[in-house]
Amino acid sequence: MSGHSKWATTKHKKAANDAKRGKEFAKLIKNVEVAARTGGGDPAGNPTLQDAITKAKKASVPNDNIERARKRGSGEEAGGADWQTIMYEGYGPGGVAMLIECLTDNRNRAATDVRTAMNKNGGNMADAGSVAYLFTRKGVALLEKAGNTEDDILMAVLEAGAEEVNDLGEKFEVVCEPGDMMAVRGALQESGIDYDSVEPDFKPSMEVPADASTAKRVMNLIDALEDSDDVQNVYTNMDVPDAVLAELEG
Repeated sequence: MSGHSKWATTKHKKAANDAKRGKEFAKLIKNVEVAARTGGGDPAGNPTLQDAITKAKKASVPNDNIERARKRGSGEEAGGADWQTIMYEGYGPGGVAMLIECLTDNRNRAATDVRTAMNKNGGNMADAGSVAYLFTRKGVALLEKAGNTEDDILMAVLEAGAEEVNDLGEKFEVVCEPGDMMAVRGALQESGIDYDSVEPDFKPSMEVPADASTAKRVMNLIDALEDSDDVQNVYTNMDVPDAVLAELEG
């Protein structure tokens, strides 16, 4: 779902309406726990935690679940897991480059889930470093348009270090260096502009255009990967042209 390509918002609608809702809840709760462990359990002093809580609430995760995750992460309650971030690399159908980011307390399970999904859906695992160089770590803010123009958003975040504002159809994305995420977040807040998330992301240095057949196969592979509770984000360098997207939606 991540990567914020042209089909990300379409895919999100699909995910919100099907049986993946429970898995999405689990991943959002995990983010709250990890954010509290990393930066402390007080949202007022931990913007990453505040964002994780806000994102979970927007997805209708029950407040009790969110609060328990915050307490587990901060150590106020026992039971927090030893979460580790692991990045797997590979290629999907049509030679589409893929980075698969896992947040897991069981490395063997995560590796098995990723490998099985790739093998069953036309993907191939790759050696560490053989795909990652095709992507650059960035900070990305996603926000509803809410009557704003690209220029409105750019004026609000330019001095905070934003590099570009992209129109994704229903949303805008603001791209910056990872170190400027706090400043961009603050600039949006100061301007009274609500945002869905401000998170690290991987942006491809060069995109691969996909026809309808390839796009559908890659999307099926992403669905299979995201069925794993350990997979948090899947990044690709696939570009789905508007005409192909219309064909798929049709």
